[in-house]
Amino acid sequence: MSGQASQNKARGAARLAAVQALYQMELAGAGADEVAAEFAAHRFEEFSDAPDADFFAAIVTGVPQHQIEIDKAIAACLSQNWTLARVDSILRAILRAAAFELVARRDVPAKVVIDEYVGIARDFFSGDEPGFINAALDAMARRKRAPEFGLPVPDGELEF
Repeated sequence: MSGQASQNKARGAARLAAVQALYQMELAGAGADEVAAEFAAHRFEEFSDAPDADFFAAIVTGVPQHQIEIDKAIAACLSQNWTLARVDSILRAILRAAAFELVARRDVPAKVVIDEYVGIARDFFSGDEPGFINAALDAMARRKRAPEFGLPVPDGELEF
């Protein structure tokens, strides 16, 4: 396996672990450092591909550091009838991890972020949820990474 393929698998495992960690943090009220350490020590071995520990830690610690901006970015991409509080907690974790990557990890193409997190949604859900994730992330990516889609940068976009 090439180095790039190996890195992609490690990052994919890190994303899945980060979604699980963010979900656990929300449900248990645990801190990012505590949950990240627990995952690295006990949960990484459960994955068929070893997660990229640095990439995992960046997501797990980055989301709570930028929670307000991330949640505003997500809320702006939801339909008028939906609030972030109404979104399933696993879907919230997926959206938050993806939003962090879209804004803070410009080294990862937006389409890769969308594809990866839609795939994670498919790991958890068999209904309409992956489509919901795709639509929300596509809208967010077009706002946060407009040049990647050949679009003008919208005024007043939050950056962190």
